[in-house]
Amino acid sequence: MSVPAFGLGTFRLQGQVVIDSVSTALELGYRVIDTAQIYENEADVGQAIAASGIPREELFITSKIWVANFAKERLIDSLKESLQKLQTDYLDLTLIHWPSPDDQVTVEEFMTALLEAKRLGLTRQIGISNFTIDLMKQAIAAVGADNIATHQIELHPYLQNRKVAGFAQSQGIHITSYMTLAYGEVLKDPLIQQIAERLHATPAQVTLAWAMQSGYAVIPSSTKRANLQSNLGATALTLSDADMAQIATLDRGHRLTSPKGIAPDWD
Repeated sequence: MSVPAFGLGTFRLQGQVVIDSVSTALELGYRVIDTAQIYENEADVGQAIAASGIPREELFITSKIWVANFAKERLIDSLKESLQKLQTDYLDLTLIHWPSPDDQVTVEEFMTALLEAKRLGLTRQIGISNFTIDLMKQAIAAVGADNIATHQIELHPYLQNRKVAGFAQSQGIHITSYMTLAYGEVLKDPLIQQIAERLHATPAQVTLAWAMQSGYAVIPSSTKRANLQSNLGATALTLSDADMAQIATLDRGHRLTSPKGIAPDWD
């Protein structure tokens, strides 16, 4: 099994807003939906998926275990609650959302519990998110790199996260980029705009295509039908080696997500 290259993110979307976003995306042909326990929208996402009538086997649903649910006696129960909200018997991918603050729960404990969830059939694949190289090494020691389907990290042209991505890939662990558009910041970049103009594409399409051509999966979110439709177009766009090399020069270590008290000591 592998992680699809293109999907829909639902971070910061709740209630009718997320129901509309997921419903529209599914109607447009999206089949990969990414959510998380802490987004507090799993029930809304589940409602939109159920209403779509799309067979479950055609969908790829990801959620993430929140830090409060890492203890081995809690993790599987919390995943079952997520499944109930999402109205499904299994997830395609379940991630550890952030490392445990101050190592309150060891990497070995929560990764072993997550692997047990996979063994029980509650999730088809498991993975990690927001880990450093050291934490990745601990996760690999606990369950083996073969059992880690992806590492989901903030990654965009202004934060290309090469050390972490390089180490993950050297271990055969696939990378999923979140915030690929850097909250829209990269869409205003003159270089990205210039490439977009030349290719008769949007800056968002260029940025998403850059990430996918780099070998990363993407999960952009939008509440606007036109943007959801347009983002899909990135899957048909090909950038030249020169375009890729130019975008590589935009890296400036510009991190947008680093929640106090939760974020690790970044590489």
